[in-house]
Amino acid sequence: MTIKTKTTNVYLYATVKMLHKVAREKKAKIWRVVADILERPRRKKVAVNLSKINRLTKENDIIVVPGKVLGGGTLDHPVVIAAFAFSESALNKIIKVGGKALSINELIKENPKGSNVKIII
Repeated sequence: MTIKTKTTNVYLYATVKMLHKVAREKKAKIWRVVADILERPRRKKVAVNLSKINRLTKENDIIVVPGKVLGGGTLDHPVVIAAFAFSESALNKIIKVGGKALSINELIKENPKGSNVKIII
């Protein structure tokens, strides 16, 4: 028999709860997908380097990373990135090129329908 455990990170729990609520109220499936990815076990958590974001985005794109953004690589155009967490080097590089780093909660308040938002995992 396996024991089902639950996250002890209160901020993560509140974010997932908010994502489910907004997905239900606004009928925005993107937030349901983001919540499901954030609920994964720790060994399956998402970590994305800036080099991957640079490859997959164009200038002024809005993206969400349901995990942590790491500072590996370079970013050569401004993008709006919402993530659960950022490394210090990633934050510095994003701001240096004129981009914007947000929490997932801030992005939900700005764009509750999730229109024109890309998920990068």
